[in-house]
Amino acid sequence: MGPGMTADTHIAIVGAGQAAASLAAKLRALGFDGRLTVIGEEPFAPYQRPALSKKYLLGEMSADRLTLRPESFYRDNRIELLLGAKVDRIDTAARTLALSGQTLNYDMLALTTGSRPRQLPSAIGGSLDGVYTIRTRADIDALACELAPGRHMLVVGGGYIGLEAAAVAIRRGLKVTVVEFAPRILARVASAETAGYFREMHLAQGVTLHEGTGVERLQGDSRVRSVILSSGAELAVDFVVAGVGALPCTELAEAAGIHCDNGIAVDETGRTSAAQVWAAGDCSSFPWRGARIRLECVQNAIEQAECVAADMMGRTTRYDPTPWFWSDQYDRKLQIAGMNTGYDQVVSRRTSDTAQSFWYFRAGALCAVDAIDDPRAYLIGKQLLQAGKSPDPAQLSDPLFDLKSLVARREPERAQ
Repeated sequence: MGPGMTADTHIAIVGAGQAAASLAAKLRALGFDGRLTVIGEEPFAPYQRPALSKKYLLGEMSADRLTLRPESFYRDNRIELLLGAKVDRIDTAARTLALSGQTLNYDMLALTTGSRPRQLPSAIGGSLDGVYTIRTRADIDALACELAPGRHMLVVGGGYIGLEAAAVAIRRGLKVTVVEFAPRILARVASAETAGYFREMHLAQGVTLHEGTGVERLQGDSRVRSVILSSGAELAVDFVVAGVGALPCTELAEAAGIHCDNGIAVDETGRTSAAQVWAAGDCSSFPWRGARIRLECVQNAIEQAECVAADMMGRTTRYDPTPWFWSDQYDRKLQIAGMNTGYDQVVSRRTSDTAQSFWYFRAGALCAVDAIDDPRAYLIGKQLLQAGKSPDPAQLSDPLFDLKSLVARREPERAQ
């Protein structure tokens, strides 16, 4: 048990996603023996979200395989799941939660409330039936009912979520149009080189792309029937998927007077501005190498939650991640290591017809790598980033250069 903890200490976790599951499991692994409660608005135990827009939407993964831990894990570890329960208010002075007509006391609180998808504005038809976002099982279950061969799906937003949905729909035999307001797809998250690779792949699969094009309005009586683009073109559509980013769920924290800054602001240990309150996962922003960032990825949800668990137990560690992400589209896997913010050079490396990687540099230092069907490039790039090493760009661009030599350990010299 941590300092000041007793068998009666109650830790409450608000939010029941990946971060919550990781936090609860880590607390028990570190020896916390008090009361532990996870509160979630959905009626499901914590489950994987990345698979929703990939294998689950495609029908290749069943709902039971989404679950992160079996029910027996929570039962055996005395983790109480309050599901289908909404926390209405946090009182940080009294250390209480108001939810579903009852008051729950806590000694320590973790906020893992996640993020929510941005909605298309009602003023342009975003509230019409047939307009979907991708975040929860309920979202995907509803969307899956629309995926009939021959129907026309409009995707608003050319980010990873939108492109993954486009790939699934094409594989299900639908006609797909993607509209991206920025000059190119993946404008906020990837280089022109990476975007170009995926643009050509989607075009080859039959997707129609409109880059540098906005949506003026969605039309229909109660259900969407067509879209007017900023170019003036009108397209008949059967349904729409909005992939226009996500917002951190900070409403509870803000109402409780907890400082927020592009998320619930935490320090390097996950502590918020309120005493005995921590935050982790998509909902939190944290200091990282001179900036304050927010990461929406599985790795951050797990590792930051485990950092919070350690701090709660008095084993404080500084959270300094090497971010990683992935995206599956058609039969291609993109793996990303690092953060490409502020890059000023991109080096391309192709080692086969499909395996390709793009290496990002900032002022001569490696800051990220995008690896497509090239797990070796991803793993080596990640190791270099973790070690703070930067390869020679000229070597990277040579397909015959052995990447493994960049991280090979030198054998100690033997005494003669």
